[in-house]
Amino acid sequence: MSVQELAAWVENKLTERFGEALLMTEMHYDFPVFYVQRERLFEIMHFLKEDESLNFHFLTTMCGVHYPDKAGQELGMMYQLHNMPENRRIRLKTFMPVGDPTVDSLTPLWRTANWMEREAYDFYGIRFKGHPNLKRILNMDEMNYFPMRKEYPLEDGGRTDKPDAMFGR
Repeated sequence: MSVQELAAWVENKLTERFGEALLMTEMHYDFPVFYVQRERLFEIMHFLKEDESLNFHFLTTMCGVHYPDKAGQELGMMYQLHNMPENRRIRLKTFMPVGDPTVDSLTPLWRTANWMEREAYDFYGIRFKGHPNLKRILNMDEMNYFPMRKEYPLEDGGRTDKPDAMFGR
């Protein structure tokens, strides 16, 4: 099955089962990408994992993203699933407003989601409903901000120890 055939097949199965909860499908290089409603994320992921014909049993990657100019969808989560016996991979994305950074935890489906969700919380402030131990994993507990959000300048504007030519300016 080609990657395009995989994308069409999974899209049909998701649309048939979840209707308008599948918001959009596109290809990013060799990845079929499915955008889903965050309110239905858990049941969609459960279906992708447990459906015998799909068999996406392996959660390979999960990470937060921040698009500050995308009003009402500033924060998001990206998930990559792998059907290892058939060597098929897909990506799912869901977005949420920065004022309500909440999505269901996938730890009941994949125990490996535990630390990846903690990392997304630690760096982006995304809260995972039902997570067994949602607390910072790498940063200090005293931090009152989320350092991977694009709300902070990449460099100190007052820095004089390196000339601008070193930064491509």
